Amino acid sequence: MDRKKSSPSVCVLIVSYNFERWIDKCITSLQNSSFPVSIVVVDNGSEDNTCNILQKSYPEVQLIKNSDNMGFGRANNAGMEYITEQDYKYAFLLNQDAWIETETISRLVDAAEKNRDYGILSPVHLNGNGNAADLGFYEYTGIRNREDALKLNPEVIEYKFINAAMWLIPVSTWNDVGGFATIFSHYGEDLNWTQRSRKLGYKVGVVKSAFGYHDREERPLSRTKFFYSEYVYFLTEAVNPRSEE
Repeated sequence: MDRKKSSPSVCVLIVSYNFERWIDKCITSLQNSSFPVSIVVVDNGSEDNTCNILQKSYPEVQLIKNSDNMGFGRANNAGMEYITEQDYKYAFLLNQDAWIETETISRLVDAAEKNRDYGILSPVHLNGNGNAADLGFYEYTGIRNREDALKLNPEVIEYKFINAAMWLIPVSTWNDVGGFATIFSHYGEDLNWTQRSRKLGYKVGVVKSAFGYHDREERPLSRTKFFYSEYVYFLTEAVNPRSEE
């Protein structure tokens, strides 16, 4: 791996499953980052050409291949084990269907260095077109678009929860909180991790001048997925260490 060293060092962690549709936009955005980053992809047994494309077009990316789909949380835990072993200071968890702007990592790291009490810092999540906030992000924050975000004060705004599509985490915080709970196979693990981190006194925040894009608005929620989401909600509440909230 051609590791780009920076101080402090950042490794981007992407869990992939049939990543082919977004590979170029996602990886290129990281290569164009003004703050140099390394990239590790943990592939959950993709059935398309994800692994071939990564190995041929992006040889600098560290690829960890799973034979089957081990779930979002377990795959992230595997990637974080690698990041910890390589002694990076920060991990940036990035969804495969997301990408960032040139200054995003730089602004997140700058905010993290100045605000050591934050365990999670996230950019503003715009939708894939960039003309509005991602719907889930809007529900958590009330931020409707780029203009709304830039009007906020101060630079870092605290929230109870931001979904893990784009998280900058100090590796020391991850080691303190522990990995994603494997009781969650997909969805809910980020809420549970946030609850556990806040129980230990870490804050969760958004950096108002950092932006990323999450391309998921055209995927409708099926009846099965709706009931699964309700199940996950009740599960996260059942194990919530901050249940008084």
